[in-house]
Amino acid sequence: MGMTMTQKILAHHAGLDTVQAGQLILANLDLVLGNDITSPVAIKEFAKLGKDSVFDKNKITMVMDHFAPNKDIKAAQQCKMCRDFCIEKDIAHFYDVGKMGIEHALLPEKGLVTAGDVVIGADSHTCTYGALGAFSTGVGSTDMAFGMASGKAWFKVPSAIKINLTGSLRKYVSGKDVILTLIGKIGVDGALYKSLEFDGEGLKALSASDRLCISNMAIEAGAKNGIFAVDELTLEYLKNHGAGEPTVYKADDDAEYDEVIDINLSEIEPTVAFPHLPENARTFSNIDIIRINQAVIGSCTNGRLEDLIAAAEILKGRKCAENVRVIVIPATQQIYLDALRMGLIEIFIEAGAVVSTPTCGPCLGGYMGILAEGERAIATTNRNFVGRMGHTGSEVYLASPATAAASAVTGIITSPWEVMNYEV
Repeated sequence: MGMTMTQKILAHHAGLDTVQAGQLILANLDLVLGNDITSPVAIKEFAKLGKDSVFDKNKITMVMDHFAPNKDIKAAQQCKMCRDFCIEKDIAHFYDVGKMGIEHALLPEKGLVTAGDVVIGADSHTCTYGALGAFSTGVGSTDMAFGMASGKAWFKVPSAIKINLTGSLRKYVSGKDVILTLIGKIGVDGALYKSLEFDGEGLKALSASDRLCISNMAIEAGAKNGIFAVDELTLEYLKNHGAGEPTVYKADDDAEYDEVIDINLSEIEPTVAFPHLPENARTFSNIDIIRINQAVIGSCTNGRLEDLIAAAEILKGRKCAENVRVIVIPATQQIYLDALRMGLIEIFIEAGAVVSTPTCGPCLGGYMGILAEGERAIATTNRNFVGRMGHTGSEVYLASPATAAASAVTGIITSPWEVMNYEV
C-alpha cells in the first residue's frame, strides 16, 4: 500500500521505510516553536527535565506576538521569562518587539521552514507551514518542552483526505474563501486528526499567500495538518526567502485516502463564516443585512502583503463607514515596511483606519480591538467562537481581506463584488 505525502515525511523522520495510519512513531524534529503565551509553560516543564541545554539552539524559535508589545504586567512577565530563557540557552531565533511578527507569517518569511520538514509549535495554527510542503502541527506546551530537550516528538500517523483542486479564482476571491467553503462543506470535525492534502491542476492558480491561509485554517476542520504538493511556486518561494534545501515528497499513486473532495476554484464565491463556528459558511446569496461595529484586517491567516494590497484596492479613495472601527495589522515588520513603501498605509489612514504594529492582538481577544457586548466584527482572523474577540455577547464574522474592506466601507457585511461593481 502506498503512502500519502504526510506519511512519507513522517516515515523518513522516524527512520522507517513505511508507516500507516494509526501507527505511533517517534520522529525527529526540524523546528520547535513557541510564543509568549505557550512558551512560559514549556520553559517551566523544561526545567523539570534537568537539562542544561536544548537539543539544538538553531532549531528552536520563540516569537513574542500574542500580547507584545506588552499589554499589561502579566504579559511583560511572560515575555521576560522567554527572553531570559533564550539568552541563557543561546537560542538563535528569538523574535522580540521591533524584530518580531505574527509567528506563522514570520517563520516562512525568515526561511525557517522548508519542504520536507517536521515542525511542531505550541500554537494550534502551526499547521500553516504545510503550504510549503512541510508536516507541521500544533502541540501542547509539555510536548514543546520535550521537543526542545530531545529534538523528538511522538505522533499518531494520520489518515488523509485528498483535496483535488481545479479551475482558478475569480477577482476578489482568495484562499480565505476557499478554506471557508471547504470547512462549510465538511464541518469543524470533518477532518478530525486527519491530514488535508491539497493537489491538482488548480494549485497553479493559488499564490503562496493563498496556500498559507488555507493550511493555517486546516485545524478549523479538525485536521492534524494541512499540506500542499510542492511545485515550482513552492520552490521559488523557499529560494526567495533563504530557506534550507527542500526535500520534496510526493504521494504515491496508490496512496489510500479516506475521501477525495473535488473543489473547482472557478466556482468559489466571496464567503463569510457566521458566528459561532467557522463551518457556518455562507455566500452573499444567503446573507441578509448585518451591520458591523468593527473590521479587523490582519492575523496569521490574512496579514500578509497580498492581503493588505487586496484591502487597499477597495479602500483607496473611499472612507470607512461612520461608527465602524477599522483595524489593519501587518503580520510582520517587513510586511509593514513594504506596505509603507507602496503607499498602502497612507490609503488605510486616509480611509479612516488605524494601523497597528504586528501583533495577534484582537484575534484572540487579547487587546487592540476588544468587542463590547452586542457588538459585531468582520475579521480576517481564523476563529469566531463565542467570546473569541471580547465579550461573550459579541459576534465575529470571518471573511477575506477584500470582503472585510468592502464591509468597512458600507458598514454592513458586503461582497467586494458589489463595492467594486465586478460583473460575475
